[in-house]
Amino acid sequence: MKRFLSWTLLAAGGGLVWALCFARQPLSFASWLALAPLLLLLRSPWPGRLAFLHGFVAWMVSLNWIVPTLETYGGGIPKPLGFALTGLLAAYLSLFGAVFARLGAPVWRRGGLARLFVLPALWVALEWLRTLLFGGFPWNLAAYAWVEVPGALPLSAWIGAYGISFLLLLANAAVAAAVERGEGDPWQRRWRPLVVGLGLPLLLLPLAGRWNVRQLDAEVHNGVNIGAPFRLLQPNIPNLVEYDAVQVLANYRKVVDLSLASCQPGSLVVWPESAAWPLQYGRDPDFQMDLRDMVARGCTVLFNSNHPAGNAFYNSAFLLAPGEAPALRYDKRHLVPFGEFIPFKGLFSWMDKLARNAGDFLPAESLTLLPWGGEKIGMAICYEVVYPAEVAELTRAGATILVTITNDAWYGDTTAPWQHFRAARFRAAENRRPMLRAAITGVSALIRSDGSVQSQLGVFQEGVIRGWIVGLSGLTPYVRCPWLVPLLCTVVAAFGVYFSRRGQALLPRRRGHGESDSAQRSYPTSLPPA
Repeated sequence: MKRFLSWTLLAAGGGLVWALCFARQPLSFASWLALAPLLLLLRSPWPGRLAFLHGFVAWMVSLNWIVPTLETYGGGIPKPLGFALTGLLAAYLSLFGAVFARLGAPVWRRGGLARLFVLPALWVALEWLRTLLFGGFPWNLAAYAWVEVPGALPLSAWIGAYGISFLLLLANAAVAAAVERGEGDPWQRRWRPLVVGLGLPLLLLPLAGRWNVRQLDAEVHNGVNIGAPFRLLQPNIPNLVEYDAVQVLANYRKVVDLSLASCQPGSLVVWPESAAWPLQYGRDPDFQMDLRDMVARGCTVLFNSNHPAGNAFYNSAFLLAPGEAPALRYDKRHLVPFGEFIPFKGLFSWMDKLARNAGDFLPAESLTLLPWGGEKIGMAICYEVVYPAEVAELTRAGATILVTITNDAWYGDTTAPWQHFRAARFRAAENRRPMLRAAITGVSALIRSDGSVQSQLGVFQEGVIRGWIVGLSGLTPYVRCPWLVPLLCTVVAAFGVYFSRRGQALLPRRRGHGESDSAQRSYPTSLPPA
């Protein structure tokens, strides 16, 4: 029992530390060793169960913002039920950790330096699966814990967020391997995994940083510091728990007033998602008249509105420019489950109140870029920006700048807006495109093409971000083949897991810390060493 409690405390404590790497102020330094406890659990008698506990603690802490969201906007869902529903999601996500442990435990127990690469590859393969399965939930990829680590964002232009996840796991595996070495191992053998596992990230990150400096210098010399003017609106409008016509009108007038004050000839004025709710473009004359007044001043307005399609709607972004009518339209391609549509509607009708018109939206049938002057805007509405391959598809289609609009007011002043923001920073860096992000209550920002932030407005701040932007062309290695790194990791993981299981009863392994001599002698001694 004492042994079991020790392993359990290691699993729960490790999950808590890992969750803190995705807090409002991420523990970037801790992320270099935060997953080492999970890897040490692979030596335990219960790797799958303990990894599930590790993941459950990590997800419950990092997704704690779901509970107040359900309580406030879930139609009266009590807090205990909110915890239970969040627990269901956390349990599902923890299954990926359990699978990682069950498949990875034989690899880890075999020892050797090969495990330092097989286990990170297995982690990435499961992250990729989590992105694709049942519509996907690529939230808090391991790479995002390195958002403030110098060189990580520029390096993602080559290997994507999945490649950064691989390097993070490699560093953690090196720490864990050095810690668990047998008591009789000399120091040079204990340092060997650290040299290999930490050496590769510490080599690639500075190289990427140096490459990024040269790229930024080239962009400035090519006139990127001139560009065209833009205005990002953050009106700081909270979502209403109940419809209030007076408040809705006051919120809308705030958006219009900010727009008119910002509207200058040639500028792009970007509204966040839901800024004009519940007005619909094409159906509300006053809304269209206000837009025409702005365009008459010479500015281009990018705004969000529902677009009817039979008995349903598209969640759309419209671009209305001087001298162009009707407005150009982009329809959202990846909808939010239980927010914009209800899976198996009828079975989950109690969830309908979580979103306005829940279940009434349709996904776009095609990809559309929005031309603005000499640029082509690649749009991502809210949740779409967390999907690496889908944003890369916009760049391959010809997007020169990226724009994402979102309504994170659902989540209040929690970690959710910041977790969402980190994903957007990685998309800018992966695609080597400047990104404009307009959020209704924060975080709004101008994100440079290397993922760094030039200017931003935090949560619950009201204002307008003004600046200049010029798009970029050319495709990064990641954008050309966004599937390459996760596919290679899947192949490496499959071979590593297969051969570790095939030979685990035949080949001797290195004795780990805490294992007895009798366990070592249980392997045949007539075979040559592995």
